[in-house]
Amino acid sequence: MDDKEQKDILENPQHRADDDEDAAEIVSPEHHADQEDYEDYEDQEDQENSELSGAVSSEPGRKDFILLGNKLRAPSLAPALYIVATPIGNLRDMTIRALEVLAACDLIACEDTRVSRKLLTHYGIHTRLVTYHEHNADKQRPYLLSVLEQGKSVALISDAGTPLLSDPGYKLVADMLAEGHAIVPIPGASAMLSALVASGLPTDQIHFAGFLSQKAGARERKLDDLKSVPGTLVFYESPRRLGAVLPAMAASLGGERLVVIARELTKKFEEFHRGTLSELADHYLSADAPKGEAVILIGPARETEPDEADIDAMIIAGLRQGLHIKALSGEIALKVGAKKNEIYKRAQTLKDEMGQNGGV
Repeated sequence: MDDKEQKDILENPQHRADDDEDAAEIVSPEHHADQEDYEDYEDQEDQENSELSGAVSSEPGRKDFILLGNKLRAPSLAPALYIVATPIGNLRDMTIRALEVLAACDLIACEDTRVSRKLLTHYGIHTRLVTYHEHNADKQRPYLLSVLEQGKSVALISDAGTPLLSDPGYKLVADMLAEGHAIVPIPGASAMLSALVASGLPTDQIHFAGFLSQKAGARERKLDDLKSVPGTLVFYESPRRLGAVLPAMAASLGGERLVVIARELTKKFEEFHRGTLSELADHYLSADAPKGEAVILIGPARETEPDEADIDAMIIAGLRQGLHIKALSGEIALKVGAKKNEIYKRAQTLKDEMGQNGGV
């Protein structure tokens, strides 16, 4: 294939029917509520990693990938750590730039080689894989640093989605930066952002809280800390724990808060379940656990109009303490979320009334 033909394919892709069948199920969810038990393949993993320790691919020439049935050449890469997003369910969400990086880099660090090989095989990519996950991160970081020190390029991927969200990748990035290496983000799919933009909840302020602890006490303490956080809260969770987690959220954050539970994102049975925390907590207490990892999005606490009688009581108490009306108005406005000038006008009226009645 010449360069003109390759450019035409990249700029004018046409979806093929044979991609549709595999697109929904070939990759696992972006996040894990229960870290996979790696003991079954630790021996295999250690062997693969040791083989790689002195044998990072440096094959000269072209490194190819397959897109829509066509073999394409990947451009060369500068030495760097590339943070590459991969699909969260639908393979058609894989970007061309991500394919080029995965095909051209010298080494790919991934959570689980068994999962990542399925993705690479689908696109005809043969780059070497090495595992990097929370169980071996401390051991693998020095090795990956040494690869970059040799002038090689490394790509970091998760099982699916954007790396560094609820995984140990940030430590690797920090160490790479400390040693003066370049970090290059290759954006793409994200379960958090996909769920957020379709949720119908406010997006101007968001707080990503990741996974809650499985221990009830630690979970409740975390939720209590989040109670005063403004904006939409985003969590990852296992569907089988929704029956325990949602009631805890309702108790700590308020059962009236709006919530959206998104699951099977980008797949055939994608679902968004909407309601209040109390409603969905009741539903999942009795419902069978759904399939697919869940993203829980909780809307901000609803603002309530301050009670006028309570405001008057605060103003009167402050005036009787001899507080200056301007400072008092500002303090009360901040406390109840009202406009300062409105509180000031009300305070002035009450002060005049109290003066007429000999109350001040």
